[in-house]
Amino acid sequence: MGWLKEMFGTDKPIIALLHLNAFPGDPLFKKGDSMKKTVEDARKDLKALQDGGVDGVLISNEFSLPYQQKIDYIGPAAMARVIGELMSDIKIPFGIDCEADPMAAIDLAAAVDADFIRGLFTGVYAGDDGITMPDIGAILRRKKALGLDDLKMLYFINNESDEYIVERELIDIAKSTIFDAHPDAFLIMGQYAGQDADSGSITQIRESIDVPVLCGTGCNARNIKEKLDISDGVTVGTTFKKDGKFENHIDPERVKEFMDQVREYRACHE
Repeated sequence: MGWLKEMFGTDKPIIALLHLNAFPGDPLFKKGDSMKKTVEDARKDLKALQDGGVDGVLISNEFSLPYQQKIDYIGPAAMARVIGELMSDIKIPFGIDCEADPMAAIDLAAAVDADFIRGLFTGVYAGDDGITMPDIGAILRRKKALGLDDLKMLYFINNESDEYIVERELIDIAKSTIFDAHPDAFLIMGQYAGQDADSGSITQIRESIDVPVLCGTGCNARNIKEKLDISDGVTVGTTFKKDGKFENHIDPERVKEFMDQVREYRACHE
């Protein structure tokens, strides 16, 4: 049994994104916002996702835009507060993503007993926020030092809105990352939140390596059966939101519509 099925209880899991509101100090944190409201909104979104039947949830500081490679202390502190208040409500495996500071994600995972983390852990990328250059050696050593041997890591094989600083094929990046870092799984992303991840790339890479490959963006009720056919699972964010817009909160009806398609797919592939 692969680790995905062992953790999520099903082949090809649906991992839903739970995007937290902006935190104090973030540019999008407005007058009248509060951490209390952030917790309340997160609890409502979590309930909608779990009631809809998703297999896992990934909690992310998605609205801490623009992201920091060395996140302010308030970021992990705010995430820890939210997760701590939600802990008794979380009934499915959960992970975290501290955009865009993987070392902070490792520390937070240890503090809240997360099952997995997602992030950009390797490579050098250039984009709107400058040069992004994570230190995978330090990240994995921190994971080892904190005793997180069971923590699974979902690696971005390409980064939203950024380009690899030198031209490399995704399959070459995947193979060298496997040799160097032994990833638990790869995520293939579109160029921005909600954009369709390239199906050809998912298929090519999945057929060439023995590491699970997940579709990271662009899944919706219309294409999820196709995406499940070619991947080992998906992460889903924007399509679950009201009107399918990134800035909105979770719409239970959109979760139901999506998961109905997933259940049909699974019924045909049992």
